[in-house]
Amino acid sequence: MLTKGREKSLLRRHPWIFSGAVARMEGKARSGETIDIVDSQGKWLARGAYSPSSQIRARVWSFDRNEAIDNAFFERRLQQAQTWREWLAARDGLDSYRLIAGESDGLPGVTIDRFGNFFVLQLLSAGAEYQRAAIISALQTLFPDCSIYDRSDVAVRKKRDWSWLRVPSSANCRRPCYRLPSTVCSCW
Repeated sequence: MLTKGREKSLLRRHPWIFSGAVARMEGKARSGETIDIVDSQGKWLARGAYSPSSQIRARVWSFDRNEAIDNAFFERRLQQAQTWREWLAARDGLDSYRLIAGESDGLPGVTIDRFGNFFVLQLLSAGAEYQRAAIISALQTLFPDCSIYDRSDVAVRKKRDWSWLRVPSSANCRRPCYRLPSTVCSCW
């Protein structure tokens, strides 16, 4: 439940809820779990991923009360991003681009770069990590022959209390995953 007056940013569709905006938690949620966010009167505002050890206490997945956060949700978000990027890529003759850029694509804490049929995945929030299986499943559904390299080993994971997380060496690829050469990684 938010502190009175702290719902203004959510009403303007800002996807973050800072710790100072939270009046209290009702029930128990584990780090990364999806929670409903309500104002001080109990009115539903959004659905987001809970992160008790971050200054950003929740990151919004959806402002639609009827939208479930499930595999279909991630498939829709990836498809929307792909439709837009595909048009841009075709126009410019590209096969490599950022497919998902976190909050701007409605997937906070998720970054996915595409290099042809090879995808580099970074999960940088508790909610994204919690939804790892659904995100990977959505990628594999939309791009059945893809290879995925999980690059979620960054320092932010150590900074947060994510001791319950396990980082796999690769994400259930249909083909072997390889590290990108540093020349490719440094071209950003």
